[in-house]
Amino acid sequence: MIPLSDLATVKLPEDYKVHLANWNGQNHPLDVFVRDKAEWQNWNAWRGDKDDFNRKFIFSLIDCYQEKNIWLFGGVYEVLARDSTKKAYSYTVKLTEQFEGMIGRLKVHFNRPGRARALKLENHHENITVAEVLPMAYSGEAFCGYENINHDFNTLEAIVDQVKGDWKAALENVKGVYLITDKSNGKRYVGSAYGDSGIWSRWSCYLKTGHGWNDELTRLIKKTGKGYARDNFVFSLLEYRPMKTDDKAIIERENYWKEVMLSRGEYGYNKN
Repeated sequence: MIPLSDLATVKLPEDYKVHLANWNGQNHPLDVFVRDKAEWQNWNAWRGDKDDFNRKFIFSLIDCYQEKNIWLFGGVYEVLARDSTKKAYSYTVKLTEQFEGMIGRLKVHFNRPGRARALKLENHHENITVAEVLPMAYSGEAFCGYENINHDFNTLEAIVDQVKGDWKAALENVKGVYLITDKSNGKRYVGSAYGDSGIWSRWSCYLKTGHGWNDELTRLIKKTGKGYARDNFVFSLLEYRPMKTDDKAIIERENYWKEVMLSRGEYGYNKN
């Protein structure tokens, strides 16, 4: 395997901390990187309880959570200032030009030692090896197939925001019945997409509003905010049919799944 040092030579590794960005309990940094580069920069400005980034540079790696021990290069940030009050965003950082052509393209293999999010680069540089160099910067998960959709709100939001071509082509050409599960309480919502809109259009509405204008979900999100949907909603596709399928058949299957999933009443968010 090719050591990272052969591809990205760092003259003074003692000036760098490695940032191992992973799931923070709410978001996967890989999804954040895709949907909003400013939000991703804030991940590198976050201090937490310790002065983790107490060196001049931050060498950022993003957990590719679908692949074990694989990390995506997220850039090198210079720490311009540190706020002594230890507030959450107490680092002022700036993305540098170091290895900028590899940002979002370079995937490395690294077996993370323990749970630390910040490591001294000189202690681990030779243990980080090149796994793959993507032809273009990573822009989100490739379409996984209709039967394998089981994705949280954050992941799908990034896919819709980026208008991922493979996902859009697949979902805008089918009608179907879908399930939204609330991880916080296990409640379910069964819905359907029919007419000329397709699944893509219907789910895009949810991802923009948080509730898709469904009565119970609208009431919930108006009370809790869209962040609740990001933290808790998971989407899956129960059935899919060609666009030529009669709408009545889709509605009948939707009612069937409402019965199966007990999504009316105390176990779900369906009103009828």
